[in-house]
Amino acid sequence: MDHVAILNENILLEKIISGEKSIESRWYMNRVQPWSNIHKGDTVYFKLSGKPVRAKATVQKVLQFELDYQKVSSILYKYGKKIGLDMGDAVDLENKKYCILVFLQNPEAIKHFNIDKTGFGCSAAWLYVKNINNVKI
Repeated sequence: MDHVAILNENILLEKIISGEKSIESRWYMNRVQPWSNIHKGDTVYFKLSGKPVRAKATVQKVLQFELDYQKVSSILYKYGKKIGLDMGDAVDLENKKYCILVFLQNPEAIKHFNIDKTGFGCSAAWLYVKNINNVKI
């Protein structure tokens, strides 16, 4: 299955492509995409908000957590460097209730292409598209 992850910062995308950021994390108040819809072997395509898709990676594994402050700290301590966060970010995440860690392998820059987000909502930051060709334009 295919997914599109929308990022806000170019530096994060560059770190994914280089392999420096090997875990994509999503922190939520509610169980939303990709909660329970992403699995080992899936492909995640990455794009910056308002820009074309520029990279992809394969999902190596997925961990999902229900959070409290201690769990946030534990996740950041264990995985923070690979996520691109540090212990100082715990305060910003203390009101989140759920976390998904998507372990990435074989990240690569790809030929840029646009997608049609119709039906996903204008502020969706993660799209579960089943097949990228369904949204590729």
